[in-house]
Amino acid sequence: MDGAGGPGEGPAQEALQSLSRRLQVQEKEMELVKAALAEALRLLRLQAPPNSLQDPGAPAPTRDSSPAAPPGLPPTCSPSLVSRGTQTETEVEMQPSPGPPGLSNGPPAPQGGSEEPSGTQSEGGGSSSSGSPGPPGILRLVQPPQRADTPRRNSSSSSSPSERPRQKLSRKAASSANLLLRSGSTESRGGKDPLSSPGGPGSRRSNYNLGISVKMFLRGRPITMYIPSGIRSLEELPSGPPPETLSLDWVYGYRGRDSRSNLFVLRSGEVVYFIACVVVLYRPEGGPGGPGGGGQRHYRGHTDCVRCLAVHPDGVRVASGQTAGVDKDGKPLQPVVHVWDSETLLKLQEIGLGAFERGVGALAFSVADQGAFLCVVDDSNEHMLSVWDCSRGTKLAEIKSTNDSVLAVGFSPRDSSCIVTSGKSHVHFWNWSGGAGVPGNGTLTRKQGVFGKYKKPKFVPCFVFLPDGDILTGDSEGNILTWGRSLSDARTPGRGGAKETYGIVAQAHAHEGSIFALCLRRDGTVLSGGGRDRRLVQWGPGLVALREAEIPEHFGAVRAIAEGLGSELLVGTTKNALLRGDLAQGFSPVIQGHTDELWGLCTHPFQNRFLTCGHDRQLCLWDGEGHALAWSIDLKETGLCADFHPSGAVVAVGLNTGRWLVLDTETREIVSDVTDGNEQLSVVRYSPDGLYLAIGSHDNMIYIYSVSSEGAKSSRFGRCVGHSSFITHLDWSKDGNFIMSNSGDYEILYWDVAGGCKLLRNRYESRDREWATYTCVLGFHVYGVWPDGSDGTDINSLCRSHNERVVAVADDFCKVHLFQYPCARAKAPSLVYGGHGSHVTSVRFTHDDSHLISLGGKDASIFQWRVLGAGGAGPAPATPSRTPSLSPASSLDV
Repeated sequence: MDGAGGPGEGPAQEALQSLSRRLQVQEKEMELVKAALAEALRLLRLQAPPNSLQDPGAPAPTRDSSPAAPPGLPPTCSPSLVSRGTQTETEVEMQPSPGPPGLSNGPPAPQGGSEEPSGTQSEGGGSSSSGSPGPPGILRLVQPPQRADTPRRNSSSSSSPSERPRQKLSRKAASSANLLLRSGSTESRGGKDPLSSPGGPGSRRSNYNLGISVKMFLRGRPITMYIPSGIRSLEELPSGPPPETLSLDWVYGYRGRDSRSNLFVLRSGEVVYFIACVVVLYRPEGGPGGPGGGGQRHYRGHTDCVRCLAVHPDGVRVASGQTAGVDKDGKPLQPVVHVWDSETLLKLQEIGLGAFERGVGALAFSVADQGAFLCVVDDSNEHMLSVWDCSRGTKLAEIKSTNDSVLAVGFSPRDSSCIVTSGKSHVHFWNWSGGAGVPGNGTLTRKQGVFGKYKKPKFVPCFVFLPDGDILTGDSEGNILTWGRSLSDARTPGRGGAKETYGIVAQAHAHEGSIFALCLRRDGTVLSGGGRDRRLVQWGPGLVALREAEIPEHFGAVRAIAEGLGSELLVGTTKNALLRGDLAQGFSPVIQGHTDELWGLCTHPFQNRFLTCGHDRQLCLWDGEGHALAWSIDLKETGLCADFHPSGAVVAVGLNTGRWLVLDTETREIVSDVTDGNEQLSVVRYSPDGLYLAIGSHDNMIYIYSVSSEGAKSSRFGRCVGHSSFITHLDWSKDGNFIMSNSGDYEILYWDVAGGCKLLRNRYESRDREWATYTCVLGFHVYGVWPDGSDGTDINSLCRSHNERVVAVADDFCKVHLFQYPCARAKAPSLVYGGHGSHVTSVRFTHDDSHLISLGGKDASIFQWRVLGAGGAGPAPATPSRTPSLSPASSLDV
């Protein structure tokens, strides 16, 4: 080639000649490819039935089997040449024209990415072994004339250089023909599906394979899903969010386990408290709850968990502080204080955005000047104490408080320049000078409370101002200390000079263990709530005990006390219960909740009831109409999943030890106690006819039990073995004979339970099977709910409504999504609902689709959403509709 370019030849002419030679070679190569494919198809027609590529020994299609070829395939198809490195390999692939715009090419998958050691075939990124490579009879290729000079596979290698590309291509074409002549079973081909196996390095394979499947990728693993035969094109599926919407109807639970300043009564008589990201306004008698009506109203302006509350002296405005967090993209969410109107639920002021660290720990409005100022203590290392102008939202003064935790803060009702804080081993008295209202010009000076001859407690969780100006503090030793005002000695040096200070003047031992709450009543008496002894004591002048009551043990210790109408009291407890009553008659619960992370959820088959369980080892049955706890029992172990028998007579509960229980829903007695393996159980599901119970375990197996006597009796029927990772979700077919399951490595497998728990290797035949429920997060009908770049753990739970109109999704970013069903187009839009302060672990529709239940994880909250709009009970719409997605660009926050 060094002497190829002579002096008389120009570079342009040489380039044209080179291109012409290459074009001629490529034309000859294409003719060879066409001839090889035509010969292969001719031989296939001679050896196989005209409309089938099935194995000769394959069983005939049953009533549940799908037709061999979907009727909705595009009318035209052509073989495509996929370039791989330096070789050109022919693959039989249909290319619809034009392709659906909603599907984009997925990332190139690594070679062998669809194989798994187990050798079974799944729709997920696992191994593949199918009984049929795909629908036959769909290739309509014009057979070119036979070439007499077609090179043989064993042709001589001593040919001229110009003939070598042709020989190379002919060998590849012959190899492709031989591949097509083999048996239709992919098991004999190493478990690869020619219709959906990813290309090698350098190839780019469309997600739309042969018009019968779509492919998505999770963590680089391909997941192939076959399109039902009734869908001719993905463009038939309409886009847009669903016509149904959600409205927060009720919130179960109260955050008393780890928070303070969390229970107050407004001027309207409503009780205000918080859980997760929601501030709840609750009217105990269940009457009209203000402009919104109903027993509960909700302020939902916060983006992360609420940690503290303060009520303005007017009894209408409320300040609520939230903790710091992160959004779904990992960006930090800054703590902030919202001041809002409890009558309209409108935010009036946002205070301190960017000024606080970690979270807002304590809040207090000033009293002497009608709530003009707000004092805030954050959760930073120095616990910064700041004073803000409520009307302007400006900071007037700020100072480092202490490195110890601060648990309470308050203004003196007689003098707004006096602020008190208490917490770990301290009581601090602050003097604030406003600096003529100029932002930042105010000063704060501190006087430390001296315990002197009295034992210094480890914690001072609460205090209250008396009408005469004295202060009562409750501490971890069970003592109530009285702090009186006295003049300082002018000769004593210290910050603040010779001003009034506080000193201990009296002590009374009130409780065994810590005192968590103090409350000043309208009649001047004081209430104290104990931790260890769970006692509620009323104190008169001179700390004389007048009356007391004990809170039942299963409600926990007293966390907060608020005075209601008349002699009524409201008590928040450490086990997240809200009690109502008085010292004479006792207390009964009006709000109850779990105390630890929740995972198990199931709804009753024909009543508006649902059951929950979690890490607090409590199994709770809730009345969705009365918004109350029907009953609860202690499981002694962590409950992770549950399901009602179709009769509603019993419920199965899976535990974290491999043990599962069946309980009578009326008597609460355990009628069955079985252990399968020693790994945790992730899903239990009864078949729609109630004859089988499927139990998915973290030991990669699904245990099948025969059920009789309305679920009271069960016996082992078999095991579904084939998954290569733990079971995450499963659903039964409508006829109760088949199961669809998902696993931790994104497999989708199908099982013939009635036929002996057999793995259905030809997953293509399951594409038209109808499912009684749809809770699997991987599948053609729901793959559009997954966001771009998902790692496979972004969606925790999914549930299709019984009328098959919508799909609800619980994600890892504290959100509940509502999609149309089916959701079979990428980046489908969704309606997004916030309120949970932790990952949402489960969602389920009630039996009539009137409500949706969602569980918060670490926030231990239960939300009951009312389904509004075009939802409601009724037949599914004729036109399949598409579900909304988790992509922020296509989601609507509600």
